[in-house]
This record gives sequence, structure tokens and C-alpha cells, in this order.
Amino acid sequence: MELQKNYKFWFCTGSQDLYGEECLRKVAEHSAVIVEKFNESGALPFEVVLKPTLITNEVIRRIFNEANADETCAGVIVWCHTFSPAKSWILGLQEYRKPLLHLHTQFNQEIPYDTIDMDFMNENQSAHGDREWGHIVTRMGIERKVVVGHWMDAKVQEKIASWMRTAIGIMESSHIRVMRVADNMRNVAVTEGDKVEAQIKFGWEIDAYPVNEIAGAVAEVSEADTNALVEEYYDKYEILLEGRDPEEFRRHVAAQAQIELGFERFLQEKNYQAIVTHFGDLGSLKQLPGLAIQRLMEKGYGFGAEGDWKVAAMVRLMKVMTAGMKNAKGTSMLEDYTYNLVPGKEGILQAHMLEVCPSISEGPISIKCQPLSMGDREDPARLVFTAKEGPGIAASLIDLGTRFRLLINTVDCKKVEKPMPKLPVATAFWTPRPDFATGCEAWILAGGAHHTAFTYDLTAEQLGDWAAAMGIETVYIDEHTTIRELKRDLLLGSVAYR
Repeated sequence: MELQKNYKFWFCTGSQDLYGEECLRKVAEHSAVIVEKFNESGALPFEVVLKPTLITNEVIRRIFNEANADETCAGVIVWCHTFSPAKSWILGLQEYRKPLLHLHTQFNQEIPYDTIDMDFMNENQSAHGDREWGHIVTRMGIERKVVVGHWMDAKVQEKIASWMRTAIGIMESSHIRVMRVADNMRNVAVTEGDKVEAQIKFGWEIDAYPVNEIAGAVAEVSEADTNALVEEYYDKYEILLEGRDPEEFRRHVAAQAQIELGFERFLQEKNYQAIVTHFGDLGSLKQLPGLAIQRLMEKGYGFGAEGDWKVAAMVRLMKVMTAGMKNAKGTSMLEDYTYNLVPGKEGILQAHMLEVCPSISEGPISIKCQPLSMGDREDPARLVFTAKEGPGIAASLIDLGTRFRLLINTVDCKKVEKPMPKLPVATAFWTPRPDFATGCEAWILAGGAHHTAFTYDLTAEQLGDWAAAMGIETVYIDEHTTIRELKRDLLLGSVAYR
């Protein structure tokens, strides 16, 4: 499953020819040094490519259109070294269609107090040129990221690196195709949504297939291939028979292996990157896909339960944005289940019937085979584990009828106080920020769903920047949230995004 493409980011420096060729030579030299040091730093997840200094309308327009056409270009970083008349940028900006970052920096870190003269001032006037450029981008209403500070500062490079992952999410959003196996869970509101508007806003293609069409692909998987994957399962995971006959247990596990192989081959053949299932429409499948879906998510596929295609696409988006991230802790679909309301120990137990991605696990991962009260099928095998501790974000994309809203709640994942030996599913336990009561009230007031796309590895800012690029409302719930301010933000959002 392809997650990380060989994207690059173009570095475009603005200037003009008012101060002569010597000044332009220095501008080009400074830009080359910055790009070289960026690429040597190891701080940026993608390569930065230097482009010629931009000083005329024609060159700017050509470079931006070349960026549009280059499939490896995921965004442009602009810095105005000297004064760059912003009217020269209008046509290029009008035609540019990819992520944009404005790096507000200058080559020197400190004012050269002993030697500074007007030649130096004219040549090194980012404080002047970047404000001119920023004005025109604001006047044109173009969404962009602004990063301020010296280019060698580690914090500045961290911000650029963070934006790069958001830019990848913006680029890859239009490449997400979600396969719906059957339809949404009947009579459930939150899993529904306007699929046409989602394609307009996010570029997502959301298509339905009869369940028996994909079940047919499962049936075609050979016994040899199935057995080989079962052996991989038995080598990789702990097997918890819990009194079940070993041969009978293995047959249930084999059913999931066959589903994993059949589903993955079907997804690859049809070019889909995310999938939703519904326990009420299983057709000729022997089991509700459990272990199979968990494994597919770990490989990078998005998933949403009960037909929740919005969550499936968001999980896939997060998987792509975090691909190749060092020390990544994982991303999964999760569902709010039940509360702990003991004072001082409040939290929400997260799980699902079966389908939680093992990328978020800490400690051993086991295979269990237990009855499932829903679906009217064989006892499904599933991976069971507990999630890692630490901060993360839970995101819910909801359809309000006239628009989409993205809720982003910062949460703190914790260990449960006691084991839960009778609960045969993977779990996470978290407390929403700013505190349990405020976080839950804010989530409900904002219309948040019970399904979330969860990750340890992205920030609220990164997802919020993605939402801004998509032109949708973002609601943040974090340590700064108060109910009074949240209600004001929801009211303003209803006006601004209607």
C-alpha cells in the first residue's frame, strides 16, 4: 500500500532589478544557501528545490504554472529577499492551485551594526518586501501558511516541516477513493453525508459496491494463500484460545485471513484507499471483517464503521500525512463507548466492535475469537490490545446539511486503572482537554460524532490548516476552550460558512 510519494517543495525568492545585477547575484546566492542548509538539516521530511529569483510578471506566472503541472511538486515556499512589487505576482497567484507557504525571514540573523549602510538596507529588506507580498495575498483571499523567524532557527524549520505534512494532506485529499461495502447503518444520522459535496470540497470519490461483489473476491482467495497468512498471524501475535478448540479457533482466524486478502486485492484492483463496512449487510461473508480490517488499516487503508465514509477518508488522510514520520505512534478509527465518572479519574473508553488499528497499540497484541451479538455470523477473530499513553487528537468531520465542520479535540490517552478481562476488543482511554466536563459539553454543542479519526502524530494546527485549505469551518477543543467562547465561535462560524 503506497503511503509516501516522492514529493518536493519549490523555493521561490521574490526580488526586482532596481538595485542592479550585483544585488540579484547576492539574492540568488543567499537563496541557494538557505535551500542547501534546509536539505542538509534533516529537519524537513521532503526535499526543497531552488527556483530562479522571481522578478517579473512573466517569470512568476510561468513558475507557478510549472508548479501546477509538476506532479512531484506539493507546494511552493515564497520569500521576498528584497522589495518585490506585488502586482507582478497577481496573475501567477490567480492561476496557482497548490499549497503555499510564506516564509518571512531574512538571510542575516543580526543587524550588522558596525557596517550597515544603505546598500545593505536596500538589498536585505524582507521586512519591507514580505509585507508587500503578504498584502496582495490577503487582498486576493488566498489561503496560505505564514512562518516567521530566522531560517536557521530549529523552531522555524519545525514549522516548515509540519506544514509540509499538511501540504501532503491537501495534495493527497484529491487522490482518496472510498469503497462503501453496502450502505450506511440504517437510521443513523452521523454516518450520512453529502458525497457530492465531499467530492467538490475535498476531492474524495465515494462509491458503493454490493457486498457480494467483494465477498466474491474473498471466495476466490486460495487455501494456500490463506494458510500462509494464518501462519504469519500465528508468528506475529499471541494466540488466546481461552478454552476453544485449537482447530476450530484456527478456522475462524483463517476466515479473517481470507477476508484480508480478498479485500486488499479488490481494493488494489479498483484503486481504492479506504473502505467502510456495515455489520447489517454482510452478504455471503462468514464473519464481520475484524482482524482483516485492523490489518488493512495498519497497512495504510482508511476505515470507517457502519458505512462512515467521512471517518474512513480522514483516517486515510492522516495515514498519508504521517507516512515516514520518525517515532510515529499510530493512527486509527475509534468510537466513544462508555465513561469513567469517578472524580479525578474521568475519561472516555474508546473501542469498536472489532476494528481498531494496531498501529496505536502498546505492549502485546493478541488474537481472540469471541461471539458478536450483531451481524448474525460466525464468531469473528480480532486483534486485542491497549493503546499507548500520551497526547493525541480526535477529529470528527460532520455534515451540517449546508456545510462541513471539522472538530478537533486534543486528548490525553491514559492507562485504565484495572484490567478488563471480559472485554474482547482493542481499547484506548482518554480524557478530553481542557477537562472531561468541558470537553464533552463542547463536543456535543459542536455536533461531534461518536466515531473519530484519531492520531498521536499530527497536531491540531496541521489538521486545521488542512481544513482551511479545503474552505471548511474548524472548531478546536483544547486547553484554551471555554463554553462561552465556544458558543461565540459556533455562532460566528454559522455566519461565515453558511
